Amino acid sequence: MIARDIRHSAFAGTLVALARFVIVVALTFLGLLALTFFIGRVIPIDPVLAVVGDRATNEQYEVARVAMGLDRHVVVQFASYVLDVLRFDLGMSVSTNRPVAEDLARVFPATLEMATIGILIGVGLGIPAGVLAAAHQGRWVDQVIRVFALLGYSVPAFWLGLVGLAIFYAGLGWVSGPGRVEIFYDGITPVVTGLLTVDSLLDGDWTVFKSALSHIILPATILGVFSLAYIARMTRSFMLDQLSQEYITTARVKGVPGWRVIWVHGFGAIRVPLITVIGLSYAGLLEGSVMIETVFSWPGIGNYLTTALFNADMNAVLGATLVIGAVFIMINKISDVLYRILDPRSR
Repeated sequence: MIARDIRHSAFAGTLVALARFVIVVALTFLGLLALTFFIGRVIPIDPVLAVVGDRATNEQYEVARVAMGLDRHVVVQFASYVLDVLRFDLGMSVSTNRPVAEDLARVFPATLEMATIGILIGVGLGIPAGVLAAAHQGRWVDQVIRVFALLGYSVPAFWLGLVGLAIFYAGLGWVSGPGRVEIFYDGITPVVTGLLTVDSLLDGDWTVFKSALSHIILPATILGVFSLAYIARMTRSFMLDQLSQEYITTARVKGVPGWRVIWVHGFGAIRVPLITVIGLSYAGLLEGSVMIETVFSWPGIGNYLTTALFNADMNAVLGATLVIGAVFIMINKISDVLYRILDPRSR
């Protein structure tokens, strides 16, 4: 009887936690919708004029305004906007003359692919660098890693991209130039995941894979440098805090090997907060790749957003902003879930 009550209590607690999670996500997303709707109203760009052109008559302008629903009360407009988004209807793009949702589904995988490789570089090099710096605090290794992290965090992305193109593409010829793949390979690989390197491997086309890898490696590495700098700094900070704890001193006094003290005891204690750092860094790469995509002519959501801004394409601007915000919310919530799974004390 007691065991049954415990199971019922645990099940009820899980349902309450799940309901709370869904409500928080829904309210956060509603706030994001309100923010994008407000941005669309305060930006000094007339969406009607962007559609009809500056040579339209007053009658044509008014007809288009009514057709777009801009004559209705702002509350009604917001409610209609929310319903449209829930139906995945983000309007038509003036730039491409296609539904914004279709455009975003086409360009987002390119950004996802580059940001994913970037975060893998950042995690794969940033965590060992941060641990190494903390383990050798104050020595030359620590100083070198700290200077590199500071430079990686401070250098403008567009400048680093231009220098990278000048050296590794124009100068040494080690990598391919702007774009996602050579133009004569564009469109020949069947789209399965939208990630060109993955799709070319699934198709068994090694030529396209090599071309795609050669194009993505430089911009992804530059993104990875920014991620590496942030992750290395945070890892070092977390590790220094743990290495100063009494249980670390006790382990060393007992003769536990140094590598085990650092990687098992010290690093084991910082894995949970590092998940949040990695999640925020990944979300930052997804939303902050605008300059890199512009420099490398990368057909991702950042380049799409920049083109939409230049063309006063408000539907595309708001749609891209909404997707980036939604991805940020999703990654943040996934980090919270992993945090709770790995750390029972936070449940």
